[in-house]
Amino acid sequence: METYDALLAAISPAPGTGRTILDPATGAALGEAPVHSVADLEVAITAAAAAQPAWAALGHDARSAILLRAADAVERSAEELAQLLSREQGKPLNGPNARFEVGACAAWLRAAAGTPLAPETLVDDGETRAELHYRPIGVVGAIGPWNWPMMITTWQIAPALRMGNTVVVKPSEYTPLSVLALAKVLNEELPEGLLTVVSGGRDVGEALASHGAVGKVMFTGSTATGKAIIRSSADTVKRLTLELGGNDAGIVLPGTDPRAIAQDLFWGAFINTGQTCAALKRLYVHDSIYDAVCEALAGVAKAMPMGNGLDENNVLGPLQNKAQYDVVANLVEAARASGARVLLGGNPDSSQPGYFYPTTLVADIGNGNPLVAEEQFGPALPIIRYSTIDEAVEMANALDVGLGASVWSSDPAAARAVAARLEAGTVWINRHGAVDPRIPFGGAKQSGYGLEFGAEGLKALGIPQVING
Repeated sequence: METYDALLAAISPAPGTGRTILDPATGAALGEAPVHSVADLEVAITAAAAAQPAWAALGHDARSAILLRAADAVERSAEELAQLLSREQGKPLNGPNARFEVGACAAWLRAAAGTPLAPETLVDDGETRAELHYRPIGVVGAIGPWNWPMMITTWQIAPALRMGNTVVVKPSEYTPLSVLALAKVLNEELPEGLLTVVSGGRDVGEALASHGAVGKVMFTGSTATGKAIIRSSADTVKRLTLELGGNDAGIVLPGTDPRAIAQDLFWGAFINTGQTCAALKRLYVHDSIYDAVCEALAGVAKAMPMGNGLDENNVLGPLQNKAQYDVVANLVEAARASGARVLLGGNPDSSQPGYFYPTTLVADIGNGNPLVAEEQFGPALPIIRYSTIDEAVEMANALDVGLGASVWSSDPAAARAVAARLEAGTVWINRHGAVDPRIPFGGAKQSGYGLEFGAEGLKALGIPQVING
């Protein structure tokens, strides 16, 4: 373990040679990130390719033991990592935020290490014996987002390493320091060359996605960028795992107690101040309880403090960057101008530093309104009224994305019946966005393809090979 200042110094370039990173809560300079080039990427890929055969040869048990030690290293530096994450990304230390995210990194490393993946016997009838094995791919490229930079990077690298691959990471240009720091801590336990972070711009990402020595790319981010990665990867026929845009729907069924679900509804929508791919972004509520749900949700939202993430009292922080702040502000103002009713928020204080947008609830809004139809990715939730279950399902399924969805009801059988009709990769009952390292996760429609987590996630980081005979 080292101090926060020592950790930041260890990942910083020579003074004046990097790119300044700003604290989204204050606008002040946080530090400098290195500006790596395509040439630096080539060096990283060459080193990863050279290190991969020996790493693969260790076998699952030895690799898993090293991943467990890497999880211990994360926990030794947990507070320093959380402090940096809070300053760079903006999320508060407390609540389901910075400390939670660092803890999740250790948990996912341990899950990747501990998930069994034995060869599967396909046929053994006395005449034919066939087994399904998974061998390493080689070098994996991991391109991550700015909203959960440490946790999602761990989702990518932990199963890749467990399966015998090496990894080259390209972090978001908004949050490179968090990923560089995480890799620095992990590399205290990992053999040299297995994990490299290349902190560059779009040209580096494009080169990583098209590089002939990279066998697979994992990407979490926007659907538009995911499509660009698909195009860049085509000539080398790369394997891909893509977790793309969401705009998740939630449906509250009639007869549900609004006060019983209000707290979980709030966190389903506003975790990480709404900056989560699988957050609840459209809430459909039955006529009979519409006003009561709005009232209960507003009561919870009013009580949640927002401010600088280093203040131990806060559980909501700023938007991470000005571009995302503008997206949220413009969508809310357009909804207000269209006649929608702003129940709470919608009135940012532009005199204060930082990209703080207040917790906002918008009622009496149509399903075609841009605040509903476009992914806002921030602390603004539209609440849409419906009269019949068929109407709610039709509205929820109307978009071309389907990462997650949720159904809220005191009747589990009724909730499951509705869940089965929703076009989403995961449908939660009476919660939203609760991911688990044991349970596969992936999107439908234009929310991407490929599974992460659990044994299926490990298989996605290997090449299936049938041994017949």
